[in-house]
Amino acid sequence: MNPLPLPAHAVAERPAAPPHRPLWAILFALTTAFALSQAYRTVATLMAAPLQADFHLDAQALGLFAGAFHFAFGAMQLFMGIGIDLHGVRRTVLTAFPVAIAGSALSALATSYPMLVAGQVLIGIGCAPAFLVCTVFIARHLPANRFAAISGLTLGLGGIGMLLTGTPLAWLIEATSWRMGFWVLGAVAVLAWSLIYVLVHEPALPAAMAQARGTQVRETLGQAIGKFGALFLLPHTLGIVLLAAVCYASFISLRGLWLGPILMQRHGFSLVQAGNVALAMSLASLIGPPLFGRFDPGPKHRRRWIVGFTLVLAILFAAFAMGHSTLVDVGGPIVIGLLSGYTVLQYADVRSAYPPEITGRAMAVFTMAMFLGVAGMQWLTGIVASVALARGIEPFTAVLASIAALLVAGALAFTVLPGPAHRATA
Repeated sequence: MNPLPLPAHAVAERPAAPPHRPLWAILFALTTAFALSQAYRTVATLMAAPLQADFHLDAQALGLFAGAFHFAFGAMQLFMGIGIDLHGVRRTVLTAFPVAIAGSALSALATSYPMLVAGQVLIGIGCAPAFLVCTVFIARHLPANRFAAISGLTLGLGGIGMLLTGTPLAWLIEATSWRMGFWVLGAVAVLAWSLIYVLVHEPALPAAMAQARGTQVRETLGQAIGKFGALFLLPHTLGIVLLAAVCYASFISLRGLWLGPILMQRHGFSLVQAGNVALAMSLASLIGPPLFGRFDPGPKHRRRWIVGFTLVLAILFAAFAMGHSTLVDVGGPIVIGLLSGYTVLQYADVRSAYPPEITGRAMAVFTMAMFLGVAGMQWLTGIVASVALARGIEPFTAVLASIAALLVAGALAFTVLPGPAHRATA
C-alpha cells in the first residue's frame, strides 16, 4: 500500500467505509461517472451533422463546440485536485457531477449556439473529477506495484461510456433527435451519481498514518494553489505536460469529432453506419488500456515505450490522412483505438516521476494538460479544416495530417526535455 497523505481535517471529515464494502465496489462506482464523462466527450462526432443543420455551423464552430467540454474539463483539474486533497474523493465527485447533469439538460433545451456551448462547459465542469478520483483512489488504497494494471482496467471499463455514443446513440438520434441524446445521457448520469452516493465511502487510513496527519496544519486554498505552481518549476514537468497535451487529444479528436464527418462525407455512410465504426473503435479502445497496463515494462523502459507508440500513432494518422480508401478509413480508426491504450503508461510515468506526497496534484496537472490539449486540438483542427476548405484542399486530409505533426512534436519534446531525476519503483 502506498496511500497519499491528506490534511488532518480531510481525514477527520471523510466518512468511514462499512467494513463489508470492498475496495473494488467503491472503484466500480467511481468508474461509472468516468464512463459518463467518456460518453459526453464523444457525442460531437454523431451530433455533428444534425447540429450543423439546426444551427448552421461551419467546421470551426463545430470544433469550438466539441472543444468546450474539454476546455472546461481541463481548466477545472487544478481545483478538483485541491478539492480531493482537502475534502476527499466522495465529496468532490458528489458535488461536481450534478453540474454535468444540469449541463446535459441545458444542451437538450438549447435554442442557440451559445446556449449549446454553455451546456458543454457545464458538462465539462461536472465531469472534471471523474477520472481523477479513480486514479487518486487507486494510488491511495490499492497496491503501488499494480497501479498501471488497475488504472488500465479502469480506463477500459470507463471506455464503455463510449459505446453509448456509437451505434446506440446514432440509432436514437436518427429515430428521434440529437436533443434526446442529451436527455438520455443526463438520465444515466443521475443513476451514476446515485450509485456513488450509496457505495462510495473512502476507507480510513491506517492508525499510524492518521496520527501523523493529525500533526499537520490545515492547508489554505492559497497554499494548495502554490503547491500546484511548484510542480511547474520541476524541470521534468514540461516534457510530461507537452506530450500529455497531444496523445489522448489525437484519439478523442478523431473519435469524438471527426470520425463521423469523415465517413459520411468521404464515403457516403449513414449516421448509423458511421456509428457502427465508432462503436468498433470504442470496443478496440476498451482492450488497449488493460493490455498496456498488463505489459507495463516498468520505469526503466516505460518512457521509451511511450515515445515509440506516440510515433506509431503519428504514422497511422499520416497514413489515414493520405489514404482515401474505405478500408483505411474504417480500419485505421479501429487500430488507433487499440493503440490509444498506451495512455495508461503515461499515468504510470507520472506516478513514478513525483514523490508520493504530491502524486494526487501531479495527476491533476497531467489530466489538466490532457484535456486542455483535447480542447486545443479540436479548436485548432476546426480552424485547419475551414482554411483547407477555403483553399480547395480536402479538409480531412489537412486535419489528420496536422494531428500527426502534433504527435511528432509532442514525442520530440518528451525526448529532448529533461526527464525525472528520481524514479519511484511503481
